[in-house]
Amino acid sequence: MATIREQKLKGKKMPLWTIYHSQDTYTDLEKQELSAQLVKLYPVLPKFYVSIVFHALSSQNFFIGGKPAEKFVRVSVDHIARQFEGDEVLKRKWLRMVTSTLKPFTVDRGLDWELHVDETPFDLWLIQGMRPPLPGSKGESCWIEHNRPVPLPLLDGEQDAFQTRQDP
Repeated sequence: MATIREQKLKGKKMPLWTIYHSQDTYTDLEKQELSAQLVKLYPVLPKFYVSIVFHALSSQNFFIGGKPAEKFVRVSVDHIARQFEGDEVLKRKWLRMVTSTLKPFTVDRGLDWELHVDETPFDLWLIQGMRPPLPGSKGESCWIEHNRPVPLPLLDGEQDAFQTRQDP
């Protein structure tokens, strides 16, 4: 049985996290720890959907308000496979979960931080040149099981869904 959190999050997002930070902010181990925590924010998606990119920037390449940023983290999240679809309550809950997840890696270290989320249309997304399976479909379950993109045949009950999504 899915937890309430899993039920609320099901079908709502797919992430690419880009984390810009001052040089020497995170060790390699801390990046791995933070990445593992971020993956946990998406319990119903294939783990390979969750991508995290760290960009360490020197204070001469990272400015805020025209001044070098020395203790700052800027987070950009692209949700691609799924969006919040105007659900303001879910947006607030998700932002609280993100804040809680990031706190040990930002506020608790005396770092200032900022985050924003973009939502990319599902139909402008390819993985390995394939259109990802529809949310909640048997195809998506197959990708979850394999934890990687695999070519999918037309599955029972999904023919119409796949026919409406032509390959490029």
